[in-house]
Amino acid sequence: MTKIFSKSTKKHIRREKARIRREILDLKEQAKKIQEIYSQIAIKDKAMRQKKVNLNKNEDKSNIRTGNK
Repeated sequence: MTKIFSKSTKKHIRREKARIRREILDLKEQAKKIQEIYSQIAIKDKAMRQKKVNLNKNEDKSNIRTGNK
């Protein structure tokens, strides 16, 4: 995947991949589990980004300065 994740998310993925490679010896099963991790995190990341976009759209703009000093 070429999706850009935050530093903490990358760290989590790296640790989970290492755990899978230690516990599961079958290479096909490893690839399947790693792909599941990426898909789960992509879904969560997409939901969080959507939530942030909705918050930005709904924020109150009354506290924005007009530039007059």
